[in-house]
Amino acid sequence: MPKGFKGTHEQIGTGKPALVFIYDPNLGVSVSQTEQMNKARDQLGEQAFFLIAQLSTPEGDQLIAEHRANPAELLLFDPSGQLIKRQFALQNSSELIQWIGVDE
Repeated sequence: MPKGFKGTHEQIGTGKPALVFIYDPNLGVSVSQTEQMNKARDQLGEQAFFLIAQLSTPEGDQLIAEHRANPAELLLFDPSGQLIKRQFALQNSSELIQWIGVDE
């Protein structure tokens, strides 16, 4: 699990957008994507949640199954917890910030 990311998802639907990355430690793109998520989080601060759903963990597998997500997929939830966007990595920090849609 990359440092600085929660692997639990109770923050989804608690009043801020939540970006969840489906993290597969066997894919090189997972490391690159979490680096870009860190950069975006540094710029956005507390305006959005940046979370991980890791394969082969109870929390990760539950979210993946519930949303029929795939490894290396990014899921964006609105402040009320509705899944509103999904796409595959790799997205750079600027693209993530624009995708999340909050003001810097």
